Amino acid sequence: MNIGFSNRIGVLIAAAAVPGIAFAHDVSRRDASFVQSTHGAAIFPFLYLGAKHMVTGYDHLAFLVGVIFFLYRLKDVVAYVSLFTIGHSITLLAGVLGGVHANSYVVDAIIGFSVVYKAFDNMGGFKRVLGFQPNTKLAVLIFGLFHGFGLATKLQELSLTKTGLVTNIVSFNVGVEIGQVLALTAVLILLSFWRTRSGFLRHAFATNTALMAVGFILTGYQIAGYYLAS
Repeated sequence: MNIGFSNRIGVLIAAAAVPGIAFAHDVSRRDASFVQSTHGAAIFPFLYLGAKHMVTGYDHLAFLVGVIFFLYRLKDVVAYVSLFTIGHSITLLAGVLGGVHANSYVVDAIIGFSVVYKAFDNMGGFKRVLGFQPNTKLAVLIFGLFHGFGLATKLQELSLTKTGLVTNIVSFNVGVEIGQVLALTAVLILLSFWRTRSGFLRHAFATNTALMAVGFILTGYQIAGYYLAS
């Protein structure tokens, strides 16, 4: 495989995280209006909104691309994504239903840092620079908690009716996981194809460098927003 084609594959993988990165958790005005005008259970609309959030949640996808980048066995992919899902679900439900609050800029900055962290890990940075390897599964679980909390902070800003709230939020969370499966399936197909080519390992470092840059952009944007809002 020629270098140009290999580079294009790497760019496609990393570019999944680029469009609209700074607004990855924002709820559109139309969706916000729908959510706030809903009274009672609305399972299928909230399933759709949850799936839409994940498919367009570029910070989530950037982190998950980093997580599965060097996972070759399906059972490993399932194990790591399940840890992320557990963390994501806990804080999404606890944030909205339990009323746990945090500054959205701080949470989203940590989410951006999670992308930096995983890209740095994939580049062998911890072993080369710090001389040790952190527990990757624990890191995925912990960052999953922050990713779920990121959306919860946005939903907390809306006036959600109490009637049917539990059903709607659970439906939304299930929709998020459906969207996650759809998005990761596409990424895995692309990664699996790329791995059969000789240029994969040669360009993996550059691809993770691009992912790290995306993480820094998101982190910097949120830090700036925090200080401007103060």
